[in-house]
Amino acid sequence: MTIVIIGLLSTIVLINVLPSRDKAMVEKARTDIAILEQAIESFRLDMFSYPTTAQGLEALVTAPGDLRRPELYREGGYIRRLPDDPWGQPYVYAAPGRNGAFEIRSLGADGLEGGSGLDADIGPAGSPD
Repeated sequence: MTIVIIGLLSTIVLINVLPSRDKAMVEKARTDIAILEQAIESFRLDMFSYPTTAQGLEALVTAPGDLRRPELYREGGYIRRLPDDPWGQPYVYAAPGRNGAFEIRSLGADGLEGGSGLDADIGPAGSPD
């Protein structure tokens, strides 16, 4: 009887906790993206352009070798290290983006373009992703 009660309690806890965990992972991705966007804007202010798609987000950590004015690159970079998304995948960067000068997004839980639910791509807060 005790095992049945523990099993029921475990099921109730899982049903209530898992959606909160999933929501927290999506919010973490959006927060990471906002921080990366701020670093990209700082890069642009110093370098007079956004990193290219080829330079990618690595340009925020290490000066790309093809900078026109490498002396303007901020000592120590624009961010200490690049975070992975909550599912352990790198964030995707493109310049130009689909709806602006650049875009940063997570490919969601499945790590693939598109999808729905937790597998949906995640962009910044307020984006249509």
